[in-house]
Amino acid sequence: MNLELLSDPLFLWPCLTGLVFALLLPLCGAYLRLRGEWLAALSYAQMAAAGSLSAAALALPLVLGGPAAAFLAAAVKNAFEEAAEATRGAAYAMLLLAGWGTAVLLAANLPLAERLGHALFDGQLYFTDRSHFLAALGAFAVAVPLLRWLSRPLLLSHFYPDFYRARGRSSRRLHLAFDLVVAGVLALATTSVGVMAAFALVFIPPLAAAPWARSWRAALWLGALLGGLAHLLAFALALVLDQPFGPVLALLLVLLGAASALLARGFPRIAA
Repeated sequence: MNLELLSDPLFLWPCLTGLVFALLLPLCGAYLRLRGEWLAALSYAQMAAAGSLSAAALALPLVLGGPAAAFLAAAVKNAFEEAAEATRGAAYAMLLLAGWGTAVLLAANLPLAERLGHALFDGQLYFTDRSHFLAALGAFAVAVPLLRWLSRPLLLSHFYPDFYRARGRSSRRLHLAFDLVVAGVLALATTSVGVMAAFALVFIPPLAAAPWARSWRAALWLGALLGGLAHLLAFALALVLDQPFGPVLALLLVLLGAASALLARGFPRIAA
């Protein structure tokens, strides 16, 4: 154990970069869980990883390949949902398999892609720098106002599905706009914290916050707080114990989710 690493300036940017995404991803995850689309987050992350590896193979910037693939996935998912209600889950599975298959084949056949693939799937946050932090900060500055603007329409379309139809309007553009926001955030997060760590931050903090929040806004705040605290603890543990960041964060979040569920069962009146 090397406690001196916690004060090393070299790890400041990685820690701040991960913290930004740890606060932002649970906000996206809350709306994905509301719509029953949390699995879409894993699809976007896998497609973003495949896009980043494809960009590396073509000697293009990773920051272009990941978002491009994630945006394409969001568009395909939206088209599937409009085509037929029964294909809602099929789109996630097909995108997930397409991203995984492409990423594995690239990593198996290209030396550079192999190293990058390990970083994307293991969640090696330590190699991020100031540019990654600025990209994360930019994503936060763009995504949060957009989520706030989309929040009321998303809630209306979920709880009152006939609201737009009764006014002769469609919620398709609303859902596509939300999908693009989430896809962009996950694409950038994947290149920094890794595929599974990004998915864990989308899925578990909102899940753990749900039994204890008395309102939607409280659930958003609590989810972001849990994500941020989990990131800081996982970053410190992974650094001190010399372990990959992604698995440490994922396991810590699993413990958080399990503890929240068990406590909610033990104190149903408080959690209600």
